[in-house]
Amino acid sequence: MQSRVEFLNSKICVPYQQALEVMQNRVKGIIEGTAEQALWFLEHPQLYTAGTGANDNDLLQPDKFPVHKTGRGGKYTYHGPGQRVAYIMLDLKKIHDGAPDIKKFVRQIENWVIESLAEFGIKGETHPGRVGIWVTNSDGQEEKIAAIGIRMQKWVSYHGIAININTNLDDYDGIVPCGISEHGVTSLHKLGKLISMEEFDKVIAAKFAQVFNVELVG
Repeated sequence: MQSRVEFLNSKICVPYQQALEVMQNRVKGIIEGTAEQALWFLEHPQLYTAGTGANDNDLLQPDKFPVHKTGRGGKYTYHGPGQRVAYIMLDLKKIHDGAPDIKKFVRQIENWVIESLAEFGIKGETHPGRVGIWVTNSDGQEEKIAAIGIRMQKWVSYHGIAININTNLDDYDGIVPCGISEHGVTSLHKLGKLISMEEFDKVIAAKFAQVFNVELVG
């Protein structure tokens, strides 16, 4: 039987602290059985987040944008307009039929992003030791197109992914993204895929339901 997952899509930029509070309240409700699982699409205003593995030396311009420390895994990353952030609040006990598996969950997230990008003719890949989804540009250089950062509480996930659609990539200049200085970042628009956020949302929502075998409602 498929799990029900409430689908939320915010049309305006959501402040980071507000989004964090919403996620924390939803996770508490899922654990207590008073709230449904959720997939939340949103954008944030320009900001940097520091994950649990963040190195202070990777914050190159501390005053460029607000910096938020967060409990997700990973290092420094950027959020801003033109980037599809998807927060994933799932009960792994339900998703994995009573045998929750974090490694399996991360692979599912990676496959979800890769399969979504493939719908637009983009080959996304994973690489050992480098979290996120990567593409090879026309010059043969590997660049990051999607960041992944997850936190778990009693087998309920939160935080999620960030995929660059038409993000201002200059905004990454204030950090070493995810602690990796030898590779750059890219977006669908930079790769020549001039799609709208709405077009991308339709694909990635459908792929989410397929990969996780859930029913999106709302």
